[in-house]
Amino acid sequence: MVKQRKIPLRKCSGCGAMKPKKELVRVVKSPLIFNENGDIVSKSEISLDLTGKKAGRGAYLCRSADCLKLARKSRRIEKSFECSIPDSIYEEMEKELLSDG
Repeated sequence: MVKQRKIPLRKCSGCGAMKPKKELVRVVKSPLIFNENGDIVSKSEISLDLTGKKAGRGAYLCRSADCLKLARKSRRIEKSFECSIPDSIYEEMEKELLSDG
């Protein structure tokens, strides 16, 4: 008897639909990097993680610019990362989504 593997589901930050993780794009906020003195060496960056392997806090979006626009309008990604996201980063993510799809 073959055991059925559980498919991980994630919620799209734009439309709110639950979908299999592989169908969604991960938006990641990289962790702060500190040196041995406790000073910040690298600040958090927000970017699309098309591989799903980057380290950091993640949020998920459908592979459509519409869901990115919905998430931007409702500020859902900003709420999940607890920070504000500049327009330039949203524009960069939209370009990446459009070139990927």
